Amino acid sequence: MTEPLVLVAYERVLPGSQLVNRLQDMHYRVQTVAEPDRLVETAQREKPLLVIADLATKTSQMCEAIRQLKQSPSTRHIPVMAIIAVNSASAEQTARQAGADLVVTDSGIQVHFKELLEQALTLD
Repeated sequence: MTEPLVLVAYERVLPGSQLVNRLQDMHYRVQTVAEPDRLVETAQREKPLLVIADLATKTSQMCEAIRQLKQSPSTRHIPVMAIIAVNSASAEQTARQAGADLVVTDSGIQVHFKELLEQALTLD
């Protein structure tokens, strides 16, 4: 049986690697994307089930990548979960404007990861 693919774009090693490990424990294949400008190209080629993007660093570049992902006919259907820092209303607004389907805080994703993953995968 093929494991579904999740693209994870992050720069912060500790939370990013924890996400990767949790996804793998849940039987997802995971491919990481270190640079925001590679996100759309990688999604077009790999056809993931979900994209998780950490906006804690390179926020504007990552939001531009999300915007491009959502504008491309071949990738606009892919749900995008954006991770922002706690108390970052401007990052939340920016992520939503870019097209993120679900915006969560970095502390919230640690506690409620399974529920948030389910929610992201059931978005229309």
